[in-house]
Amino acid sequence: MLFPSDFMTRLEYLSLMSRRVFRGQLLAQRRTRETGAGIEFADHREYAAGDDLRYLDWNIYARHGDLLIRRFQEEQDLHVYLLVDCSRSMSFDDGSKFDLARQVAAAIAYIALADLDCAALFAFSAGITSRLPLTRGREQILPMMRFLENLTASGSATGLSQGIAEFLHLRPRPGLVLVISDLFDPGGFESSFDLLRFRGFDVHVIQLFHELEARPELLGDAQLVDLESGSETRITITEQRLARYQQLFDAHQAAVRNYCRRYGLGCTQSPASTSFESLVMTMMNSSAETQT
Repeated sequence: MLFPSDFMTRLEYLSLMSRRVFRGQLLAQRRTRETGAGIEFADHREYAAGDDLRYLDWNIYARHGDLLIRRFQEEQDLHVYLLVDCSRSMSFDDGSKFDLARQVAAAIAYIALADLDCAALFAFSAGITSRLPLTRGREQILPMMRFLENLTASGSATGLSQGIAEFLHLRPRPGLVLVISDLFDPGGFESSFDLLRFRGFDVHVIQLFHELEARPELLGDAQLVDLESGSETRITITEQRLARYQQLFDAHQAAVRNYCRRYGLGCTQSPASTSFESLVMTMMNSSAETQT
């Protein structure tokens, strides 16, 4: 069962724990910063006709003769965007990978909504397949859970770049984007995450995998079926080929970690057998460590 009877109780406990872990540093107490009429100085821009002269930096004008307007920062509620991979590869084996993805999405949405932030859900495969717009308030978690429960991992091949492009086409306000996916995209993931970074979003990647994808227990003659394309391949799996596959899988995982580390993105990689509570706590601990 995707959301058992005690799921809400577990979410409430997780929400309480998150406040201790973050110590006011992330999600509930974290706020995006936008230039506006706040009190904390941000930067300068050139004066334009009609600008309020109260914000003119007279000190710079006196020293250099430059007309520059002071800009300030104001705090705004955090917008949390959850992008859930619904491609066929997420249904691998027993479907536990897709179940975990939806449970994690529900947990993070609950934490955001419980702390008066806004949350939105997006399902994608080759593009956005369905979405639940930004909403606020703890009472909205039930509609979100129904939305997640109705999702199926039956979309076409993973198209992360198309999904991200369609998400950005909606012109969302910068905030925190959590991509929950196995990242099995033949087109790669780097350019998609580049788009989010360049648009000013904070990004946390939650990469899920099934244990049998990491370490398949196969030897001998086999007929392999690509879940997303439907193509079939007959192959004799030797120990050498199995070792080569495992090397490629590990290299893919390492590439995701290295990219996220290089550009300061959050990154959580987890097998599908992990409980959603453990995964979220691991994610929050790593985020808190990154911020300290």
